[in-house]
Amino acid sequence: MTAQMKLGAFLWATGHHIAAWRHPKAHVKAGIDIDHYMALARTAEAAKFDMIFCEDAAGLREANVDIASQTSRSIGFEPISLLSALAVQTSRIGLVSTASTSYNEPYGLARTFLSLDHLSGGRAGWNLVTSASQIEAANFGAAGLKPHADRYERAREFAEAVTGLWRGKAGHDGQSFSVRDPLDLPRSPQGAPVMVQAGASDVGRDLAARTADVVFTAAQTFEEAKAFYDDLKGRMAAYGREPDDIKIMPGVAPVVAETEAEAREKFEELQELIPDDVGVALLSSYLSISDLWRHPLDGPLPDLPESEGMKSRQALVVEQSRRDGLSIRQLARHFAGARGHWRIVGTAVQVADELQARFEGGAADGFNVMPSYFPGELDAFATLVVPELQRRGLFRKAYEGATLRAHLGLRRPS
Repeated sequence: MTAQMKLGAFLWATGHHIAAWRHPKAHVKAGIDIDHYMALARTAEAAKFDMIFCEDAAGLREANVDIASQTSRSIGFEPISLLSALAVQTSRIGLVSTASTSYNEPYGLARTFLSLDHLSGGRAGWNLVTSASQIEAANFGAAGLKPHADRYERAREFAEAVTGLWRGKAGHDGQSFSVRDPLDLPRSPQGAPVMVQAGASDVGRDLAARTADVVFTAAQTFEEAKAFYDDLKGRMAAYGREPDDIKIMPGVAPVVAETEAEAREKFEELQELIPDDVGVALLSSYLSISDLWRHPLDGPLPDLPESEGMKSRQALVVEQSRRDGLSIRQLARHFAGARGHWRIVGTAVQVADELQARFEGGAADGFNVMPSYFPGELDAFATLVVPELQRRGLFRKAYEGATLRAHLGLRRPS
């Protein structure tokens, strides 16, 4: 039997393109419309996606941007609450939510996700993040953003405490956390909720190799994706794990249509909607630099100071700017389309060809699909690309299991 790729549907209010909220076919108030999310969930489940993926940040996305733009793009439900509602509107698709180890405590987070897991019949997953934004840090006290190494050491112990609670253990006494009681819930129908991570720095990869079931990453080129894939899989033996114990699912932002010309027209329409101030503000937030505006926008990206923010994403963006000779304005417009993730524009056959090449080339176990705007681009992927992948034997035509672990082909934890 041909190996089959895994697919996640990454939901984000109006869409992943930064100008999606301005698109004439986007639903501007999507972030607070439960009917909108239920329709997206049903579309993804009908297409047999492995999971729905919800990102979260405990604060606005960028500083110094017009508040109308911010609220249109950033407004949205707290994701675990949202997925709890979607759990009773779906029956098979996995439900994954982001939650930060910097602004939560292990017992409460473990209980919340295990509750979602039982509510959904074993379909929950936790996307562990350490949170790298000064904007978020300002909402949780005056200490500011903690150093990168300190955040990951807290995350390592946090994950250890949570997985212990999910396995029915009591008692954790560590450097950052102390937990006395076991949870007041039985074991998960799938053994434990699925652990998802997205850190790609050296310490982030080690944490993933130790604890993750799924890794969400960003890679522009096949070579970057392959290098990350091989490196992470190669680290797992040190923690007594097999390479197939982790599914690596890079983000992909497809714009797909019946013809290549139509797809490119759709993409250019979105690109024309990006205001320079919004694009540069988003780029600044990911690069952890507040004064990018003082540099000429049509000049090159300046040398950047050492950052305690998203080190791997900063390195990816800097590499692309140098490799492609992009000005700040060009880089901001490019980055705004998919926040550094791989973008494909074309027909269903062209998109499927690209996905197949990375999957069969050993650079991915599947993909986290990031539609440019909702519902249009999710509908296009589900009706055009998924059937093409199914025709090639690369994606399921029916769910065979009932839990998220079953969909992903992951072992049940002991």
